[in-house]
Amino acid sequence: MLDREFERIGKRLFMEGLVGANFGNMSVRGEGGFNITRTGAYLDAGDTPAFVPDTGDAPHEASSEYRVHRAVYRETSHSAIVHAHPVHAVAASLDTGLVLPVDSEGGALCPEIPVVTGDPGTDEIAENVAGALRDGHIVIVRGHGTFAAGKTLDEAYIYTSIAEYACRILFLSGRLRGVL
Repeated sequence: MLDREFERIGKRLFMEGLVGANFGNMSVRGEGGFNITRTGAYLDAGDTPAFVPDTGDAPHEASSEYRVHRAVYRETSHSAIVHAHPVHAVAASLDTGLVLPVDSEGGALCPEIPVVTGDPGTDEIAENVAGALRDGHIVIVRGHGTFAAGKTLDEAYIYTSIAEYACRILFLSGRLRGVL
């Protein structure tokens, strides 16, 4: 069942251009840990996720971003995470430290999207993302991608999509360039 849910959301992410090739990852909190996509997996392929315990070593097949997912689950009540690489959101993160959506959906559902720093797969990115998601659902890591969290993978996917749409609107309207 979980395999199909990962595949369904992975297909949506891929079809909407929110991920490419084998970029990105997803996870769902479970008893004593969480299930996460495997390293190098194509999100739309429906591979069986790897289980990562709340503490201790992660299995080698787990996504290299397992540290972020573990930190978010440790510090928040979120139950699902989607990490994507939406082009406009990544581009926006290069020009601003805070994205302020001007479209109606973005303004209503995520009026502020923080931008944090950190190299992929490090404790720094894990701490920064978890801190930003304590009081929110979406964050952009500068030059890297988004991490969205919610009660379900569907909710995390929706926040990912909203962030990309909001950044696209900002670029098309000319409102983002030069805002720091």
